[in-house]
Formats: sequence, C-alpha cells, structure tokens
Amino acid sequence: MEKLYTKTIEELHALLVSKEVTAVDVTKAFFDRIKETEPTIDAFLALNEEKALEMAKALDLKGITPENALAGIPIGIKDNIVTKDLRTTAASKMLYNFDPIYDATVMEKVYQADMIPVGKLNMDEFAMGGSTENSHFKQTKNAWAQTKVPGGSSGGSAAAVAAGQIPASLGSDTGGSIRQPAAFNGIVGMKPTYGRISRFGLIAFASSLDQIGPLTRTVKDNALVLNAISGYDAKDATSAGRLVPDFTEKLDQGVKGMKIALPKEYLGEGIDAGVKEAILKAADTYRKLGATVEEVSLPHSKYGVAVYYIIASSEASSNLQRFDGIRYGFRSENVSTLDDVYVNSRSEGFGDEVKRRIMLGTFSLSAGYYDAYFKKAGQVRTLIKQDFDKVFEDYDMIIGPAAPTVAFGIGENINNPLAMYLADLLTIPVNLAGLPGMSIPAGLSNGLPVGLQLIGKHFDEATMYQAAYAFEQATEFHLQQPAILGGTNA
Repeated sequence: MEKLYTKTIEELHALLVSKEVTAVDVTKAFFDRIKETEPTIDAFLALNEEKALEMAKALDLKGITPENALAGIPIGIKDNIVTKDLRTTAASKMLYNFDPIYDATVMEKVYQADMIPVGKLNMDEFAMGGSTENSHFKQTKNAWAQTKVPGGSSGGSAAAVAAGQIPASLGSDTGGSIRQPAAFNGIVGMKPTYGRISRFGLIAFASSLDQIGPLTRTVKDNALVLNAISGYDAKDATSAGRLVPDFTEKLDQGVKGMKIALPKEYLGEGIDAGVKEAILKAADTYRKLGATVEEVSLPHSKYGVAVYYIIASSEASSNLQRFDGIRYGFRSENVSTLDDVYVNSRSEGFGDEVKRRIMLGTFSLSAGYYDAYFKKAGQVRTLIKQDFDKVFEDYDMIIGPAAPTVAFGIGENINNPLAMYLADLLTIPVNLAGLPGMSIPAGLSNGLPVGLQLIGKHFDEATMYQAAYAFEQATEFHLQQPAILGGTNA
C-alpha cells in the first residue's frame, strides 16, 4: 500500500471505513513518520504517543462509520492551545513546566470528532513572530527548504503538515500566523471569522485579534476540520452564537457569476515579482472559471501594520501580566525581595521579542500617550474595516497574496524587527476587521511556494471554500510536494 502519510484526510477516512487499515495502523504510521523526519523539520515540542495509541485502539473497537469523517485522523496542536495533562509552553521559558489541568474548548471538539491529537507543535513564543525563530526551545525548518523559515507564528503547525508528519493541525492567527506559514509551506490554512471558534483555552496574545484555525493539505480536508471545531461556547464571551453550516456543502458549485475583488494595494511596492505573477495568473484562472475579477482599492490598508502593532502589543502587555513568577511557570532563583520575583522572573522568562512588544504596548497605554496611540489606532482600525465593508457591498470575495515574498532564510530578518513586521502587511488588515481569510497554494517562485489569500465576508467561510476548491480543482499546485515528501523542489 502507498505510504499512509502521503494521504489526505478524505483518503485516510475511506481506508478506515473499508477496514483496509485500522486507526492504530494510521496512528503508528504518522508517529513513525514524525520520528523519521523530526531531526530535519523540528516541528514538535511534545508527543502524545501512549495516549494517542490508546485512543486509536478504543476507536477500532467502537468502529468507524462513514458519517464520522474525522474519526481516527491524527492532528497536531499548536503549543498555545491548552491540553490537559500534555505540556503546554507557548514555546516560552516562562511556561517550561506547565501541565494544564483542563482542555481548551477546541480540544473537547477534537475529541468529540474522534480525532487523535499526536502532540504539541513549535511556534514563536506566545505567538509573537513571523518565522518561528522566537521559540525558546528550537528552530523549526521549512518543509520545502531547510535553510528557510517555516513562517510564523504557527510555523510548526504548517511545516508538520507539509512534511507529511500529520494530515492536519491547529494553529492560531493574530495577524497572519496561520495564513503566512501555510503560504510558505504550500498548504491550505484558514483563519475563520473572529468568534467562529472558541478562544477558551487559547493562551491569549491579543484578545480582539486571536483566532484558532485549521491547516491541511487540501481545501476539503480543511473544511472538514473547521466543521468539527466551530460553534458557540458559553465559556468565551467573544464566541458568536451563529449556526455552523456544513462547510463542504458548496464545494463543487464553482465560481461562475462570482464577483471577485483584487486590491491594487496588495500588488504594489514590496511585493516580489514572482509572487505578483502567481497572483495575477490566479486571477486569470478565476476569470476562465467564469468569475469577474476587478481591481479595487483598500486605501487604509497601508496603516494596518502600524495599527496592529499598537493594538496587539497593548493587549499583549495586559494579557501577559499574569505571568508573574508567583502562581505557575518559571520563577527566578535570583531573588531577595518580592519585587525581584516579579522583575527577574519576567526578565529571565520572556524572550526579546515578547519583551519588545510588552514595552511597546505598555507605552501605548500609558497616561499621556493613550489618546495619541491606542485610541487613534482603534479609530483607524474602524476605517480599515469600513474599507472592506464598502468592497463587500459589490463583491463576493477579495483575493491577493498571503505574503509579499516566499519563505526567507533562517536568520535573514531576525535582527530587523521592522522587516519582520512588514512581512505581515497583507494579512493583518483581515484580523483588524475580524474577517475570515485563508491561504491556498498558487504555484512556486524560485522553487518555493506562493500562497493565494482569499478574504471573505463575515461568517461566509463556505463561499471561500467554494472558490478555493474551484481553484484547486482547476490547477495542480496542491499536488506539488517538497522533496521530503517525495517531490522535486529545489
């Protein structure tokens, strides 16, 4: 039989239902794959092998029905999602020994779907970064080229799926942290509408921006996982009480008659020529499929990065106050007073990027600066949202690049925070407006994947999946594989 780790969720489900393989076979195959490739990719911070195999055995006894599309499917979990009795560090020294006593709501939904969590995935510390170079523990590598970053902050979640270590993973997206690594690794990544998925048990970075979402190799696989993890949660005050449709229902309806917008700001200065070419070709593909694609303007999107780093850092400085060396996590031994406990534990427990953002946020919220920075950023955020609202009066969807470049080299931008921040130029406005956004494979530039970003109306993920699936079926970009998965990339 062909190697199980090359299969999609859909293909694995068919094999499980027909009993050609068992859930134990599938789980073992992916753990073997992780052990084989982990020295090259470095995606995992903790494995859950014993419990995963127990779950697989119980599933085989119970039996897997055709209706239960995700039963027996292994999934990896970003390490800022709280998992009961499985170490959760947010890739920070601050939480190096944190073993949670409860599960995030999204984990309860994973278990309800009979998926099998195989382990926790590396990330930028507290989700702050765009390259997974800010992890306290290790540097994850891009699945396509191990000298390149996998993107961030969900770099482990993306690289593990692209390398065949798992068929699906969960990430979180505060300013592009699912879509950019999905683009860099040539897979599908979805950031749903803010409120679509419970944030209860997600270690908070910026509470008005954070959203959990799935990463997979195909559009349909992605829709299946979103089906399972969406829904209202009374434990999350920002959870939306919206009905969850079947996101796979409209997949094969095509894009004929659909109106798609292409913002001129998303193809302007700073966008690599190879990326721009791939996106313009994608627009032509949509035209050939019967959609109208027209240029529009999102004039305030150029302020997105500045607005984001004020709002996100302000919320982070507030959210990270809880890590004080008193209740749990890292505590400095170099102390003689109570003040020392706070100051030294935080100084030694947080990495440079986290400290940078805490300082920026604390400054933005301080007396005398609040009106000039935080309040002004909130006002411009409203203007950015209004730009999207105006476009969506006439269009069904917006497309553009997910990132201005393909994956850059490890160490290339780590000492240049501004260059790193500007890499999120195209994804940030989506979070500020609370919209759903996704990245799908749209070709290669210099042997590395380019991601096409689709942006939809609030709670209209179903139309995005419909358009993404039409593009996927009309092209072969999703079939291109990195060398580690048997492909022929550079």
